[in-house]
Amino acid sequence: MSFVSTPHGVRLSFVDSGGPGRPILALHGAFGRGRSFMPLAERLGRRVIAPDQRGHGLSDKPGDYSREGFLADAAAFIEALDLAPVTIVGHSLGAINAYQLAARRPELVESFVAIDFPAEAGAFTDPWLDELPDRFASLTQLEQALKRVVSTDVPGHFLESAFEDERGWGFLWNAEDIRATKRGIAGSWWDDWTSSPQPALLVVGGASPVAPRAPEMIARRPHTRLVTIPGAGHDLYLSHTDALAEAIATFLPTPVA
Repeated sequence: MSFVSTPHGVRLSFVDSGGPGRPILALHGAFGRGRSFMPLAERLGRRVIAPDQRGHGLSDKPGDYSREGFLADAAAFIEALDLAPVTIVGHSLGAINAYQLAARRPELVESFVAIDFPAEAGAFTDPWLDELPDRFASLTQLEQALKRVVSTDVPGHFLESAFEDERGWGFLWNAEDIRATKRGIAGSWWDDWTSSPQPALLVVGGASPVAPRAPEMIARRPHTRLVTIPGAGHDLYLSHTDALAEAIATFLPTPVA
């Protein structure tokens, strides 16, 4: 685990899969962590650098979860590691961050892969957050509680953030930060989606609520390809890693040896 401190005072943790060639920047979704992308990095055989975004993992929790805050972090991270122009692979929260950064700071982004996030998003309530206590007596109890309240076949998306301290087991994120993050991504973002010039790949799960909106997203943005993974839900980067890696590999140029 390594760290970068941004000019605006946010310390971001990140993992680097290593390997030769130009790296890919991977941005996780809400509740997620950068290291969750390491199985995808292994399948791709490419170097992947994946930060914990603000409010997540071992990164700072600055209290500001606005669009501007997340984009400033991503831009500062790219500049600090001298990655520009970089290909960004983003899931959910990471997907909107990828396509907004491509539109607003095009010199930093070579191309992007947006995984299962629309160009227009309604409010996210997540009432189940109120049902989880701050700490659990054991990891087993935490896992059981999560399965009761969250409808997902990929608990690893959440369990990557489980940790233990002297008070028991909890999550590295907290409910209010997640709610603030999701308030920030609700809205109409068509201008950001359609105004960037870079090549893009949109990957959606066939069983995801995003799937019916994907054809319009492709129709309204030139130089964009769509891949729909049959049977996959929202967290397809974990549940259908092989299929996602195949889609990304066909989109990216062949690395120079």
